[in-house]
Amino acid sequence: MIVGLRVVLCPGVGVRDLGVRNVILIGPMGSGKSAVGKQLARALKLPFVDADIELEQRAGVDIPLIFEKEGEAGFRVRERELIAELVGRNGIVLSTGGGVVLLEENRRVLRAGGVVVYLETSVAQQLARVRRGENRPLLANAPDVGARLAELVSHREPLYAEVAAFSVRTDGRRVRDVVQEILGQLHGH
Repeated sequence: MIVGLRVVLCPGVGVRDLGVRNVILIGPMGSGKSAVGKQLARALKLPFVDADIELEQRAGVDIPLIFEKEGEAGFRVRERELIAELVGRNGIVLSTGGGVVLLEENRRVLRAGGVVVYLETSVAQQLARVRRGENRPLLANAPDVGARLAELVSHREPLYAEVAAFSVRTDGRRVRDVVQEILGQLHGH
């Protein structure tokens, strides 16, 4: 354990003690938001909420089917409503979908809802992670998945940077190392 992080990891000490309402993870698909979020929540002794999983549970169908039936616009409406509700909670670690930053309303709500952490990753790392059989509607019909990922990142990266309190690179790193870096940064906020 890193000594500077002991205050964060001591029993009974969490984000509220640091003056933080929620910890919100943003970043492109394949950046590690879900994996990092679960371990970060454990370290902070907070509930973990994955917005995509929550959305699927509420809809009763998976995200690819929502995209198929309602299009991306329909999905974004559902996502906007869910994000507004989730960031209204206190003391959670929230993993968001990669496109959550596309709507200005979401960016405003995210900033107001807690400390937003941008998990940065390269397109090469994303490609390695999303090729593991995960069903990604925005990549489904892409003739060149790498080019599509690069296109998404080029459009979204400035939006991630705009809303984030700080960013952490995840390329080639173990989840626990990313979590330790986040904990150190949270201690400074």
